[in-house]
Amino acid sequence: MGTIYVREEAKIRKRYFVTMLAMFLGLACGVVVSFGIGYFPLSPLEVAEAFLSRFGYQGNVRPQAVTIFWNIRLPRILSAALIGASLPVAGAAYQGMFRNPLVSPDILGVSSGASLGAALAILNGCGSMLVQAWAFAGGAAAVALAYLISRRSAHEQTVSLVLTGSMIMALCNAGVTAVKYISDPDDVLQQITFWLMGSLTKTDMESLGWAWLPMAVGLGVIFLLRWQLNLMTLSEEEAQSLGAPVRLYRLVFIAASTLLSAASVCLGGLIGWVGLMIPHMCRALVGPDYRRLIPACAMLGAAYLVAMDDIARSILSMELPLGVVTCIVGAPFFVSLIIKQRGR
Repeated sequence: MGTIYVREEAKIRKRYFVTMLAMFLGLACGVVVSFGIGYFPLSPLEVAEAFLSRFGYQGNVRPQAVTIFWNIRLPRILSAALIGASLPVAGAAYQGMFRNPLVSPDILGVSSGASLGAALAILNGCGSMLVQAWAFAGGAAAVALAYLISRRSAHEQTVSLVLTGSMIMALCNAGVTAVKYISDPDDVLQQITFWLMGSLTKTDMESLGWAWLPMAVGLGVIFLLRWQLNLMTLSEEEAQSLGAPVRLYRLVFIAASTLLSAASVCLGGLIGWVGLMIPHMCRALVGPDYRRLIPACAMLGAAYLVAMDDIARSILSMELPLGVVTCIVGAPFFVSLIIKQRGR
């Protein structure tokens, strides 16, 4: 039995290594291709020369190519990769904590709270950085409120969190509707609507410079404690019988997932379905063990959102909002997932 187990484990590790390598190569190829897509296409040679120009390269490179590479394409691609890595990791963590495969990162109202914060900031005429700050604060406040209310509930905390999160989500959505109702339809309303669609058009190094820190913290915490998520998939009584501090782990994972979701929303707006779809795809590739699932979600999610952003920029003569593209792809997947769960 021991020899068979060792052989099976070796096969699983080899398959996992090959899968992760394929995901990494896909992400690398997607990033290279992304630099050449847009209204001002760049050849692979121009991409290489524009990159090297920052380090003293004096070749025959066009100034426009350097500007587009460093100020437009690079921050946009990095933002897509970071958001693509963050949302599936947060989604996988929530699906494990709530033991529900249909849970997404906005289950506790983080996206709705961020939307309300951003809408209020736009209504008050704030600049882009303040809009992002308000969005981050709104998302964090919504989750904190949901958690504090659930602690006073007589029901099990997992159920209370879901119910409270739904209430917070509905309340914030009502607030967004109210803000849109009183906004100037010729200016402010258009800005709010565009932000809610989800897009990476206005991302730059300044906005990316502060958004990556909460993402790095959230990813680092979940990555280091990912093996504990296997315990969180058990019932609370079973996990406690194994000596796991369930409430502490739940609070840590909620805080880390909130950092990931709030930072993603304030950087790129509402980009749905990524946090729901990618974890299921990764489970089919690497299995349900969170020690392998979390890194796979980060890698595949980054490659996926970079590809979706390429499609948004190139499928039509005008750029589509990224949130629209991910919704078109994700909605049929959600339907198939519901049918699959019913079949079980």
